[in-house]
Amino acid sequence: SSAASDVYKRQPFSLGYVPGPWMQSIQVSKGSSSVKNGYESITGQINIEFKKPQVPENHLYLNVFANHKERYEGNIDGNVHINKRLSTSILAHYENETKTHDDNGDGFLDMPRVEQYNLQNRWAWMGDHYVFQAAIKALKEDRSSGQSTHSHSGAAMPEGELYSIGLKTKRYEAFTKNAYIFNKEKSTNVALILSGSIHQLDALYGHKFYNVNQKNLYASLMFESNITKEHNISTGLSLNHDYYDQDYRLTNNLEEEGMESKEKETVPGAYVQYTFNWNDKLVLMGGIRADHSSEYGFFVTPRAHIKYNPNDIINFRFSVGKGYRTNHVLAENNFLLASGRKVVIDKHLKQEEAWNYGTSVATYIPLFGHTLNINAEYYYTRFQNQLVVDLDSDPRQVHFANLDGKSYSHTFQVEVNYPFFRGFNLMGAYRLTDVQTTFNQVLRKKPLTGRYKALLTATYKTPLDKWQFDVTLQFNGGGRMPTPYLLEDGTPAWEANYHSYRQLSAQVSRFFKHWSVYIGGENMTNFKQKNPIIGAEHPWSDRFDSTMIWGPVHGSIYYIGVRVNI
Repeated sequence: SSAASDVYKRQPFSLGYVPGPWMQSIQVSKGSSSVKNGYESITGQINIEFKKPQVPENHLYLNVFANHKERYEGNIDGNVHINKRLSTSILAHYENETKTHDDNGDGFLDMPRVEQYNLQNRWAWMGDHYVFQAAIKALKEDRSSGQSTHSHSGAAMPEGELYSIGLKTKRYEAFTKNAYIFNKEKSTNVALILSGSIHQLDALYGHKFYNVNQKNLYASLMFESNITKEHNISTGLSLNHDYYDQDYRLTNNLEEEGMESKEKETVPGAYVQYTFNWNDKLVLMGGIRADHSSEYGFFVTPRAHIKYNPNDIINFRFSVGKGYRTNHVLAENNFLLASGRKVVIDKHLKQEEAWNYGTSVATYIPLFGHTLNINAEYYYTRFQNQLVVDLDSDPRQVHFANLDGKSYSHTFQVEVNYPFFRGFNLMGAYRLTDVQTTFNQVLRKKPLTGRYKALLTATYKTPLDKWQFDVTLQFNGGGRMPTPYLLEDGTPAWEANYHSYRQLSAQVSRFFKHWSVYIGGENMTNFKQKNPIIGAEHPWSDRFDSTMIWGPVHGSIYYIGVRVNI
């Protein structure tokens, strides 16, 4: 798996740096995860598993893609077995959004133009007792957006310099995983994971800028063993080091000099975890870890999980755990510079701290010769400390502050899956979310957060798997907008709430022996947020705000692609 996947946690375009065709699988951990994975998991973790070079056969895979908005993408990956033990693979990706689009006529690009180069080389040595994996990766991306013309829906705007947004990113990373297996029957092994990354971002928002060079080093030494069939013990040491070298200007005043800041944090830690497994019917897992931050001092993270399977039809899961997280305000929120808001950052921001409680039930019910699968889950997160991004107290300001009051979230989700007949599967899901935070002594719903999300997905494969049809209908619930400022006539600059909307996506694939072709569409309901940019006609004023986005800005997108697998 990708030991380096955790290093994406600070990047606003993180999954955009992971091409879809590179993925072998994605594992989602909800609630508090194992203490082995660190102290930062508060509401869950995502682990991305890349395609591995040690798969049994050599292969070459090619995927090319284009859409009617003139976006082009190419992916290639292949592996070679050098000998019985050693194998290597190359994964390459290129994408280019070649054209500018302003379908709503507000003078700003609907979608940023993006050109990305992405390359990864992986190695694996699979011995009888010693296993080694390593990878190096390099990425270069140019992302540009902003004002394209001095016109707004046919009306002329004030002349002057066009408002431009540009982000240039260079990223380099590497990791190694070494494991020595002492006893295969008892899974007794010791493993060492080392990873490092350098991330350079140069971001420009009008005359504001934010440049950062981030370096991350991570090491983890782990020991694990099945003492008996029922008892498992895991323990380990970890070390994480983050360094941010930043220079920035938070206003559009060219006469104002830029500011510099450096953020450093080193966190050594240790954990122990015990698992009791009674015939796979009852699994109890408890863990605790202790860490010491060079910035925040000593803290302890306890977590516990229970899984109960009374029979083959139903199983239950329960979890409780604590999590901590260090904030890097501008690195994670520099997109808010794309507005006329004044930026206020309080001093002495605390580390985020929260408890998460979760429960879920999964049922597998035999019905008409097939299995009906129903999953229901509920998670509650309560923050003790939190970085609050306050867009409400002053509509012309964004204020980063420590939590002063309550902050929590309730999330309920139910998912139903049933194969009605051979080749045809129908899945439906619904999630209800209630997120509330204290802003300036007032407990309010978190803005720009949808109340619910639902989807219905149908998949059909013809006999012999020659054709596949996929259709997804997604329902997105409305939510609260940040408090608006008032226009000259006394009316609010935007509505207090946004409404629900639907999106339809579909894809048809035709498979041949060594290749396939697919064609499809996204947002086929052609829903677009009206007037997404506030004050578009005055981008250099404090009335301008391009961050009030809650829905798609572009309309329908249709695409075609070809896959070749040798």
